[in-house]
Amino acid sequence: MKQILQNIANGETQLVDVPCPQNKVGQLLITTQKSLVSVGTERMLIDFGKSNFIEKARSQPDKVKMVLDKVKTDGLMPTIDAVRSKLDQPLPLGYCNVGIVQDNSGTSFQVGTRVVSNGNHAEVVRVPKNLCAEIPDNVDDESAAFTVLAAIAMQGVRIANPTIGETVVVTGLGLIGLITVQLLKANGCRVLGIDFDSTKCSMAREFGAETVDLSIGEDPIAKANAFSRGNGVDAVIITASTKSNEPVSNGANMCRKRGRIVLVGVVGLELSRADFYEKEISFQVSCSYGPGRYDSEYEDKGNDYPIGFVRWTEQRNFEAVLDLMSSGAIDMKPLISHRFEIENAIEAYKCLDDKSSLGILLNYSSNTEQLLETKVVNIRNADNYAEKDAVCGFVGGGNYASRVLIPAFKNAGAKLDTLLTSGGVSAVHHGKKNNFANASTDLEQLLNNNAINTVVIATQHNLHAEQVIQAINKGKNVFVEKPLALTHAELDAIQTAYDAQNGKCRVMVGYNRRFAPHVVKMKALLGNIAEPKSFIMTMNAGAIPADHWTQDPSVGGGRIIGEACHYIDLMRFLAGSEITGFSATCMGKADGVDITEDKASITLTFKDGSFGTIHYLANGGKAFAKERIEVFANNGVLQLDNFRKLTGFDWKGFKKDKLMSQDKGQANCSKVFIESIEKGQSSPISFEEIMEVARCSVDIAESLRK
Repeated sequence: MKQILQNIANGETQLVDVPCPQNKVGQLLITTQKSLVSVGTERMLIDFGKSNFIEKARSQPDKVKMVLDKVKTDGLMPTIDAVRSKLDQPLPLGYCNVGIVQDNSGTSFQVGTRVVSNGNHAEVVRVPKNLCAEIPDNVDDESAAFTVLAAIAMQGVRIANPTIGETVVVTGLGLIGLITVQLLKANGCRVLGIDFDSTKCSMAREFGAETVDLSIGEDPIAKANAFSRGNGVDAVIITASTKSNEPVSNGANMCRKRGRIVLVGVVGLELSRADFYEKEISFQVSCSYGPGRYDSEYEDKGNDYPIGFVRWTEQRNFEAVLDLMSSGAIDMKPLISHRFEIENAIEAYKCLDDKSSLGILLNYSSNTEQLLETKVVNIRNADNYAEKDAVCGFVGGGNYASRVLIPAFKNAGAKLDTLLTSGGVSAVHHGKKNNFANASTDLEQLLNNNAINTVVIATQHNLHAEQVIQAINKGKNVFVEKPLALTHAELDAIQTAYDAQNGKCRVMVGYNRRFAPHVVKMKALLGNIAEPKSFIMTMNAGAIPADHWTQDPSVGGGRIIGEACHYIDLMRFLAGSEITGFSATCMGKADGVDITEDKASITLTFKDGSFGTIHYLANGGKAFAKERIEVFANNGVLQLDNFRKLTGFDWKGFKKDKLMSQDKGQANCSKVFIESIEKGQSSPISFEEIMEVARCSVDIAESLRK
């Protein structure tokens, strides 16, 4: 199917063939009929992409600080690599979509229903149910395509809270501004529109507003004063896009005492206290389509806000807009300036250079059945694989997989056959970049491909166990990014599947730190020491919001299972002895707020008498090393800082070793796994040890939650 993508690194817009996305629980699979190019937002994204590195940095100073912090801890080259990888991610454009439901995944939407959604410019889109709304029969597709933009305008109007007869100024008469004018008129308000474009001012007058045409030198403050009969306007809604502070300053001067200013667009925000102080003017920024925006519980998980407490959510704003269209209270037809077929999308985007462009509609007319069946896109002809080759199918193409795992496997000599992602976009992008033969969204097809003997799983944590079991049942070798599973029940199921194959399949977890050069050196230095050892391992993990998916026990498993397992494995490796017990504690409540489990201390004991403590802490400073390992044995100490510098204190025959850049062992981890397949050897980490670490990780997390 066809989809419009943008390259953030250079601003290039492309029409790309990608496989049809998988559907997910609580989401709709929709074949697109129309989509609307958002002139303001999409032009801004393209302009950002076309800007150079310095201009990008100036526009996002907060990101620059994050980059500088990363340089301090990880070094220059890994940071440059991470930034380049971030800019390399393809960005799907568009968020105003009209289509027909093809798969409802058990939601209340019926298959065959016409819906609006915030889906991208693509022939098939997958959208959470709370970001969709059914279209009334008397609203045509072209008008309905404006719904999401109109919901942005509506949310601005709701925050301004106008009453019948109030005077309201709309600054900026682009698409959202002209829709705002119509919504205010439908609300019984007197409206004054302001813009530099005479044509847009004319359109605003056709919708019943009076206007200020800045292109001919009209004074907005004087006009607003006269328009409000000398009282000052009740509210100003700013829908303009400019770096100037003037719209906010003028808005304050236009307002009456205790007037309201609502910002919907993007303008300069160097506010003058004097402008607001004497009149006690309120200022508020409107957030997109309304309540629920950027809330994963609402958008991703489909949990609606009770109507008695939140009357107008994103979805209910969509419905309200469609009702106004149905009744004829607002009219989108005059806002259409261009129409293009999806095949001519690149031509459509050239219209963004024309400041007079308004509603640019894209039309879709492809064969629905064919689109839904297209789940594999061929990138190149497959190789003729040798029997000893490690032929890989990758499941997951996120940041870590694309930046670290795929290049590591490629450099290790793996044959890259198929890259699978649920949405398909990153599968095509990273598939082409890394010379995969196919991009796919069909896991069953990948597992049934007899040419593939190895499956690499790098998906969301809650999917790992099921996908590992499916791959084992098909007789594939499995490399799974940590964690192996989230529960003992999942681990039991993996054990059963593995046993049924009589050990024919290799199962490897990406515990890369034990393969880091400095850790290998530490293991060698400890090799001749028979006495018990003690370990102190500190992970200065950094804070992640409590509502992030990795913190959710049912999705990410929490940070102990999802990340601290690295250090449970690392200590098990360096001790070279079975884990016999553990104790763990985490921070308690602070001011009545639960502290997440990512501030914990874990002590492990081993069969040979060794013991060690893992400090997994998310409340440290970034200036401190992110990871530190200390081993006490033989009247000496080995200290490893951030996988860059290894130091021996009173350690016979060793003083220090320093790398040019950080190396956490990802390349070596992938290499030894591929070599084990090519040489017919057992997995680099025994299955028994992998299960031991996985079960210990689950036990520790469960004990902390109790």
